[in-house]
Amino acid sequence: MRNINLTKANRKQLEDFTTKGVHSAMLIRRAKIILLLDTSDGRIAETDERIAVNCGCSRTTIDTVRKDYLAAENVESFLQRKKRETPPVEPKITGEVEARIVALACSQSPAGFSKWSLNLLAKKAVENEIIESISHMSVGRVLKKHNLSLI
Repeated sequence: MRNINLTKANRKQLEDFTTKGVHSAMLIRRAKIILLLDTSDGRIAETDERIAVNCGCSRTTIDTVRKDYLAAENVESFLQRKKRETPPVEPKITGEVEARIVALACSQSPAGFSKWSLNLLAKKAVENEIIESISHMSVGRVLKKHNLSLI
């Protein structure tokens, strides 16, 4: 277990972070964990078990926070959320796809079927190249969003 020795300025910064302003609960918990691990000025660090109970987290979280703090360039970088490494995934079902599925659901059902089913709409949407793939559940959500029912 590696102890953490905070400078007075870093300790004050972490204390202020936990008591002033509006911050995410996760970041406040991270700051509190470091404060409880601090051994500067003759302080005795809390045990990981007690910190876990006090902060409502696991011992693994405490180890991760300790490693993150020791690896951080400064307190500011430690108290910020990590930037995404990958961009968010674009939704498959766009407004145009929704419109075409709704139009398909409003059209005449295929020969041999008295009405559309969610499975049949999903298959037909793929067959008509409206979308590469779609589940019957997603078709149901699209129809529900537009207050449509197949009954």
